[in-house]
Amino acid sequence: MARRCELTGVGVMSGNNVSHANNRTRRRFLPNLCNVTLGSEALGQSFKFRITAAALRSVDHNGGLDGFLVKAKDDKLSPAAIKIKKELKKKLAETAEASA
Repeated sequence: MARRCELTGVGVMSGNNVSHANNRTRRRFLPNLCNVTLGSEALGQSFKFRITAAALRSVDHNGGLDGFLVKAKDDKLSPAAIKIKKELKKKLAETAEASA
């Protein structure tokens, strides 16, 4: 399983450990990944994701999973998230069509 956020695409970064004597050795910065279950109000389902803590705050800020996915760009999302986004857009279009 890749160390990559399914919603924002954040992955492993690399850098240096720098000692007091200014010696540099390579190191890896791992993302703070959390296994979470997020619910979609429009679809009436829950989905399991492996996302960063920062992405979880972004989801809350955008009004839940539905609001986040509508605004998110497809190149950052995982294939599973893209599939959910397509279902969501289809459902929202049907709802808008029925109310109009």
